[in-house]
Amino acid sequence: MPTRYPRGVSSYGVPLIGSEDSAPNSSHFFVDSGHAQASNGNDGEDPNTPMASIDAAVARCAANNGDVIHVLPGHVETITGANGLDLDVAGIKVKGYGYGLARPQINLTTAVAASMRINAASVIVENIRVTGGVDAITNAIVINGVTDCILRGIELRDVTGQVAIGLACSDGTDRLIIDGYRHIGDSAAGTTRAMQFDGCDDLILRNFYIYGNFSTTPINFVTTLSARVWIHSGYTWTENAADTGIVDTITGSTGTIGPDVFIVLQDNAANITEAVTGATFQIMDPVYVVNAVNEKALLIDWTASTDAIV
Repeated sequence: MPTRYPRGVSSYGVPLIGSEDSAPNSSHFFVDSGHAQASNGNDGEDPNTPMASIDAAVARCAANNGDVIHVLPGHVETITGANGLDLDVAGIKVKGYGYGLARPQINLTTAVAASMRINAASVIVENIRVTGGVDAITNAIVINGVTDCILRGIELRDVTGQVAIGLACSDGTDRLIIDGYRHIGDSAAGTTRAMQFDGCDDLILRNFYIYGNFSTTPINFVTTLSARVWIHSGYTWTENAADTGIVDTITGSTGTIGPDVFIVLQDNAANITEAVTGATFQIMDPVYVVNAVNEKALLIDWTASTDAIV
């Protein structure tokens, strides 16, 4: 059965629905808080009468139907509590449009428990900007033990104060793909970690940029080991004297770090070897570490593999 939009849908010349988002029988909903006709009383099926919030659009989606929520440039959604934005319908895509400050914005404010949460499997979120509007937010983005999700082109930015943990993924968040994630924090102390993974098997983290003052580490594996992770093509910079980049606190997670991972530490006292810790990780060069200005980065000096052929 064809979709209701066989020729696609565009807004101001920007294509909103094309072949990629045209699964048979899927429904398409439009969200734009800045539109004069925006209302959660609309059915949201026409970009000229959009819904006013992503949360309301999620409620109209059917599970595992390939439904897509198109979030238009300039949309702003204010979240004031835990589960304030709850993506709890399996198999949906939330797709933001625009570039830079025109991207849709999710502003977490009022309560430190304010968060955007994924509570269903196979959810895709693309091109969304998340901002912290209150200090010491506990967990800004939460993936709550659900499988096969994708975060693509997500940016978390501190605006008022700092988040404690940027992205928290709980046990069972398996086969997660994070691509093009940016955490832009503050140089002052106040953040614990940018990303926290607890029992996240087959994780792929790539094309990331992380900056802030992290009292623990930018990327942290905790509590339950994560198996077969792959972290590559990314950059971390911490302003904290903890001076680490990727840490497996439980020393049991497995997987590969690299290639093309770049780690900036705070000062010359930092130990290059300890920038990545986890006895059961493997390094795939290049993984570069630098610990002072006006210095050249070094390849992380883990033990090299040896050839068993004699």
